[in-house]
Amino acid sequence: MDLSIALGISKSVLHRRINEGALTRHSNAIKPQLTEETKKARLRFCLWMLEDNARPHIDPLDDKFLAVAQGDGFDIRLTCQPPNSPNFNVLDLEYFRSIQSLQYREAPKTIDGLVLAVTKSFGELSPSALNRVFLTFQECIIEVMKFKGGKNYKIPHMKKDHLEKEGCLPVTLSCDHGLLREVVDYLES
Repeated sequence: MDLSIALGISKSVLHRRINEGALTRHSNAIKPQLTEETKKARLRFCLWMLEDNARPHIDPLDDKFLAVAQGDGFDIRLTCQPPNSPNFNVLDLEYFRSIQSLQYREAPKTIDGLVLAVTKSFGELSPSALNRVFLTFQECIIEVMKFKGGKNYKIPHMKKDHLEKEGCLPVTLSCDHGLLREVVDYLES
């Protein structure tokens, strides 16, 4: 049903009310609308190292960590995953699905059986499958950078099966230097 009809107003009045801020567009809980600050948080995340979404296991200013993280010209930082960013959680992205597909073959009936099946599945998970997971994760990071922190991107398909058969599947993806510069400039503005 058309929103203007449901509200009993014309489309032009509806658009005017939205532009005035009297009405806001609905944003679902899975992919809520992003603010400029949220977009910048997503971009900063792309440039920093991620721990899981829990509180950091170590202090981000820990001297030992900083010594290693700043070594060899690196600038690695710990940060928490930004909210509403499911594609930034590499475990949810494909890793758990990979293990689940192996674990479902076992059909355990107890908790101990489930733990055993998951442990066995993890052992059976090939390095190639893990490489695919991390390549997808890197693709998501690059796409978020292209969209200036936005989420209106589709996870690109790089034909991993074909590349693997040809022996050309990369381990890491490189980020265009121009894109990196654009993101840094955007964050500094």
